[in-house]
Amino acid sequence: MRLFKETHIDFMGKRKQWYTISLIVILIGMISLVFKGIDYGIDFVGGTELIVQFSSEPDIGQVRSSMENAGFQKLEIKTYGDPLKVLVRTESQDVGTLIADKMKTELLKTFPDKNPTVLEETKIGPKVGAELRRDAFYAIVVSLIAIMVYVGFRFKFIYGIGAVVALFHDVLITLGIISLLDGLTPLTNFEIDQNMIAAFLTLVGLSVNDTVVIFDRIRENQKIYRTLSLGEIMNKSLNQTLSRTIITSGTVFIVTVILFLFGGEVNRGFGFAMTFGIITGTYSSIYIASAIVLDYTNMKLGKKTKSVMKDKTVYEPIAQ
Repeated sequence: MRLFKETHIDFMGKRKQWYTISLIVILIGMISLVFKGIDYGIDFVGGTELIVQFSSEPDIGQVRSSMENAGFQKLEIKTYGDPLKVLVRTESQDVGTLIADKMKTELLKTFPDKNPTVLEETKIGPKVGAELRRDAFYAIVVSLIAIMVYVGFRFKFIYGIGAVVALFHDVLITLGIISLLDGLTPLTNFEIDQNMIAAFLTLVGLSVNDTVVIFDRIRENQKIYRTLSLGEIMNKSLNQTLSRTIITSGTVFIVTVILFLFGGEVNRGFGFAMTFGIITGTYSSIYIASAIVLDYTNMKLGKKTKSVMKDKTVYEPIAQ
């Protein structure tokens, strides 16, 4: 199935402009990460977390005051997808369920007319949280290295470099956008938890799959169109795979948008990371991975040409 009969878009001719756009977006995201930061889920920081449902909408400020009066510090309190549901998290920990019981008692005392009911209670130790953070970091790094080795072995090493740079690009931009939007609306209360890490790993897999398909077509066309330059072959290959890319990425995009909007609070972060990641992953396969390979090849050819010209200027006078 093809969406377009034949296109002649000059993708590679615009690569430097898209380099600039990518750098600007990454820079904005990094500034947000440094100054605003991003919330970590209880999986990674440890502590006690309650999800409480009230019979009528509570005042978040009053909830915070009641928890502070009970002696809890480093609190995170926010609505949980529904104005009647509130997530209350503290880094405080104790033996058994003492902290959770104290939090429930204080909420019942402060909101006797709102009938606070605990829907979910979670406790994670600090050691477990640190181990999960470390393991999540290792999982992403190892997956990127494995992909670079695989793509480099299947094609050429520079292709592996291009693919991994594109994946770093996807992760950094998605992470920066999550930091920028976090807390701006009830739909964008994000936190880095195991679901979000799963989204990033899935994104890495989908993005590299699209990149490998494009690289495969480039390799095939290099054998067919031997007289064309690499830039022309890349443009031809990208236009030939454009329909496939849009259909594949588009169907996944529709599913992840639905998951983000209607998948519930637990799946919302996963859905958003995947939705935005699909866009960046499709874009980076063209304007990052392929563009890096082209620029490296052109640079290499340019050095060879200069070397040949230099040799000519040295030996030509002797020949005369």
